[in-house]
Amino acid sequence: MTRIAVLASHGGSILQAVMDACGSGEINANVVAVISNNSGSLALSRARGAGIATRHLSGRTHPQPAALDAAICATLQEARPDWVLLAGYMKKLGPQTLDAFQGRILNVHPALLPKHGGRGFYGRRVHQAVVDAGDAETGATVHLVDADYDTGPVLAQVRVPVNAGDRAEDVEQRVQCAERQLVVDTLAGIIDGRVKAGGGAL
Repeated sequence: MTRIAVLASHGGSILQAVMDACGSGEINANVVAVISNNSGSLALSRARGAGIATRHLSGRTHPQPAALDAAICATLQEARPDWVLLAGYMKKLGPQTLDAFQGRILNVHPALLPKHGGRGFYGRRVHQAVVDAGDAETGATVHLVDADYDTGPVLAQVRVPVNAGDRAEDVEQRVQCAERQLVVDTLAGIIDGRVKAGGGAL
């Protein structure tokens, strides 16, 4: 069965959606490890509650970036995932991890890339940028991860309307619902061959 490792920084709602979909058989896979840069993240609590191996790895545990990169890479290699999912992970992966899992790291971004992506575009900042730009629609994107922010090949997108008078919070709530299903659908599609990602050890 396909093995998925997840990196998450905060609430872990996408992680929960993936775990639920694996449990129901919607995704033919198991989540085998969860890494967070936040020792108090709900993502780690969700994973522990499901009996999944967890690690807190951050600048606090490894102050030197190269050491942190090596620790993340080693933890992932020990878990032997076919795919690595960045689900609300707020840090940039280092070169060792990127090289070891090239073509097998997925990220979900809460906008229609290439719009509103790149360094500094994360969380509610993305949705505020959408509102400030007067966009009529936004959405979410699943893409392969490369060495820069939000620039890897796009695998799937979902579009979400922006209504007149929407605040960033309104857009955020709508996108979060859509992106959870997008991630589940994309992972399921990669595993059963409907979505061509390339590079996965499947």
